[in-house]
Amino acid sequence: MSLLPSLLPWAVAAWLLGVGLYGIVTSRNFVHLIGCLSVVQSSTYVLLLSVGFRTGGIAPIFYTHPPGTPAVDPMVHALVLTDVVVGATVTALLLALILQLHKRRGTVDPEALRPMQP
Repeated sequence: MSLLPSLLPWAVAAWLLGVGLYGIVTSRNFVHLIGCLSVVQSSTYVLLLSVGFRTGGIAPIFYTHPPGTPAVDPMVHALVLTDVVVGATVTALLLALILQLHKRRGTVDPEALRPMQP
């Protein structure tokens, strides 16, 4: 049995996390920052799905399979779906805030923003 298939999802999740964090650190635009944040969140999707995966596992419907048959964990898939919904909501909220910032200040560059005057 090769070790590569079991480590590949973990490596992909780590790569997505690294690329997203690099983009967050080097971003000079709030819209780009939100895009990089969604890339970081997609690494959690890959990580959660790799945790729930079983080699040779089937769908967890056991009326046609004998007891003890390896199955994929359905709870992890539910967590990923919840993570997708929360991620889409947070992204939409952040983009709406950036739109308001652009309307009021005229820029989405974090370096160009001055502190607000009272």
